[in-house]
Amino acid sequence: MYILYGGQFTRALIVEMVLAEGRLDYELREIDIVNQEHRAPEYLAVNPAGWVPALITPGGETLYETPAISLYLAEHHGLAHLAPKIDEAERGQFLSGLFYLTDELEPVMKRYFYPHRYVMREEDAPARKQQSIRDAMVCLSVIDQRLATGGPFHLGERFSLVDLMTAYWAAYLDTGKALDPYPALRRCIELVRQRPVLRDKFETWETMRAEYAALQAKGGGVR
Repeated sequence: MYILYGGQFTRALIVEMVLAEGRLDYELREIDIVNQEHRAPEYLAVNPAGWVPALITPGGETLYETPAISLYLAEHHGLAHLAPKIDEAERGQFLSGLFYLTDELEPVMKRYFYPHRYVMREEDAPARKQQSIRDAMVCLSVIDQRLATGGPFHLGERFSLVDLMTAYWAAYLDTGKALDPYPALRRCIELVRQRPVLRDKFETWETMRAEYAALQAKGGGVR
């Protein structure tokens, strides 16, 4: 059985979604990142970088980085609906979409959630956060254009890990009418969230987003 170190306000939920898609058994060990448990010696012995999630395989190997863990699970268990095989025609577009998310959108989202880490002065953090929102929208515009020409998913009619991760990140910015200019993206998100095995995960995601917003409103959050 897999052991997943995750918990509230972490990207472990993406890995949980992949595990759900593969109907793979796992044990969740929650790490409270608000109370800095990810910096405790016990967790640093699991992942010296101190980031969550981390996954221990049934063979005892420890894996890090959410996209790498997700891709490993998809390929190791032959989940072709999540990751096209290396000789499939869609493989190139799949990798292009996946690396765009990991190289472009995810770094922007980190600056959005943790602006204080990217400024010299604490008072500059709100401006950093607002710039991150604008940067994220540029990324979402690119994704929307790609989906508009070849959608509804990144691989046309074929759902993949890229769509799952896109839905996870874009939904953080889907407040009010923020995504109205991106109808193809919104349609992709809707289709992902309608998948039966993911519905409860996205309900958990909604709760997590609301709780983190309340935490920030009180001046708290993850440092």
